[in-house]
Amino acid sequence: MTTKLSAATLKKLPAKVAKPKYDRRELKAGILHFGVGNFHRAHQAVYLDDLFNAGLGWDWALVGAGVFDGEKTGRAKLQQQDWLTTVVEQDQAHKNARVTGVMIDFLMPGDSAAIVERLADPAIRIVSLTITEGGYFIDPASGIFNPAHPEIAADAGNLSAPKTVFGMILAGIVRRREDGIVPFTVMSCDNIPHNGHVTSDAVVGLARLVDEDLAEWIADNVAFPNGMVDRITPATSERERALLAQDFGVEDNWPVFCEPFRQWVLEDRFTNGRPPLEKVGVQFVKDVAPYELMKIRILNGGHATIAYPAGLMDIHFVHEAMQEPLVRGFLAKLEREEIIPTVPPVPDTSLDDYYKLIDKRFANPKIGDTVRRLCLDGSNRQPKFIIPTIADRLKAGQGTAGLALASALWCRYCYGTTDSGTIIEPNDPNWDRMQETAKAAKDNPAAWLAMEDIYGKVGRSEAFAADFAAALRALWQNGTRETLSAYLGGKA
Repeated sequence: MTTKLSAATLKKLPAKVAKPKYDRRELKAGILHFGVGNFHRAHQAVYLDDLFNAGLGWDWALVGAGVFDGEKTGRAKLQQQDWLTTVVEQDQAHKNARVTGVMIDFLMPGDSAAIVERLADPAIRIVSLTITEGGYFIDPASGIFNPAHPEIAADAGNLSAPKTVFGMILAGIVRRREDGIVPFTVMSCDNIPHNGHVTSDAVVGLARLVDEDLAEWIADNVAFPNGMVDRITPATSERERALLAQDFGVEDNWPVFCEPFRQWVLEDRFTNGRPPLEKVGVQFVKDVAPYELMKIRILNGGHATIAYPAGLMDIHFVHEAMQEPLVRGFLAKLEREEIIPTVPPVPDTSLDDYYKLIDKRFANPKIGDTVRRLCLDGSNRQPKFIIPTIADRLKAGQGTAGLALASALWCRYCYGTTDSGTIIEPNDPNWDRMQETAKAAKDNPAAWLAMEDIYGKVGRSEAFAADFAAALRALWQNGTRETLSAYLGGKA
């Protein structure tokens, strides 16, 4: 017997499912969020749910927004259940479910007129984003905003009907400036180094194409706090919907399953106020950079490390990859010998303990995170999670054999078949290019490193090129399993 989730059925849900303790009718919008996906609903929305349950911050409720047609499906699913979401946290020790009610509206994705109108509303004081690593129009080689991108250029020429997130944000800022309304804070919640600066570069960079004075005014008057966010949150499938119905008796169109762990470290720099999130575990600090670098290199870099060997060995789930001694051993050796040594000290944090926590989180068998999800979008993720670590080690004159193997595994994966010959379906926005280049690299490894927009100076390093070529040749000659075994045995 299951109960379909909606505002009318909240009280009918099983007692073991936690419900909002607040009256959702009393909530008022304060945050407009672009990118209403699983991570946002398992992270920012959960912190706000904790806050509202404590009787605080009821004027900081969420309004969803988006720019892609594909986001309309998620909106429709949430609308059918009055914007409610069931969040299931689980690991080896426990499993619990809660319904969050912090979202009170979700504007139609792509409706720029409605979105800009809401952005101009004085009640909206924060605009937050989870638009993925590839959504910031960054030139991968230089790491900076690309104002020449066709979509950015189009918005600059037609700001009355913007199509991108940053075009809509800029149009909203312009409206507020014209109306004498204090601008909102723009807060990135994406896994990007210095995400606040990156977001500022995008908004100010677009503004500069429109009006130099406007760009300077935004730089002086709008806050873009840097933040580090963390929670492992896989995609939702029929598996998760079925588990929720079976274990908790709830029928939810789009539930979120995640690990119990979560972390949010944020600069206390806001233009127009903020919710008292420190009351529910958010760490406000002067400098996020040490936490951010630790997480991006050790956790995100760790995900990139295990993803491609597991994918090539036809392993489906991440916890299954961690049960494979070669994959787990590769992660441990690469982290301890090449990745962690590039991470500077972090206040009140042991990097060794942090890595042990990461290892435990990756091995959590209850999450159901997939290897394919970790392999997704390498062309945008590798330049953020792996290549900067390589660059730092090269600069210090240190070895890169393990990192070169991680990069070669990515190249081999992009060839499009696993070691068993199974076809790998397209798994990157630039899949055609990646596959074509990987095929060329089979006989000429330099072709892969010649992708200047991805590798930059790293690709021109003779030392790294030699390590990469040796690793890629070994993968083709011996396969993933034997290559990893040789690396772990010190024979690579």
